[in-house]
Amino acid sequence: MAKGYWVSVYPAISDPERLTAYDKLAGPAVQAGGGRVLSRIPSRGGRVVAHEAGITQRVVLIEFDSFEQAVAAYESEAYQKALVALPDGVERDFRIIDGIDGID
Repeated sequence: MAKGYWVSVYPAISDPERLTAYDKLAGPAVQAGGGRVLSRIPSRGGRVVAHEAGITQRVVLIEFDSFEQAVAAYESEAYQKALVALPDGVERDFRIIDGIDGID
């Protein structure tokens, strides 16, 4: 079965300190939904090289065992509470995508 992924790119963060309140709620909600953070850059010492229209702001990649699990985690009550804490002034491009099951 193909995995599911949350991909979040933050082109603009006007108040990084307020993003911490969201992080404190989102982390446990993601874990409870079966998600595993694969990358969160540039924090935690991660490196990024941006090409073309890429940005070097915050990028988060989270893996779930299935696309359905990724959708269910997003729709969960716990994650919806975390979204309420996402501060104004944070621009975010968020997607749930289906992984590839094998190479065609």
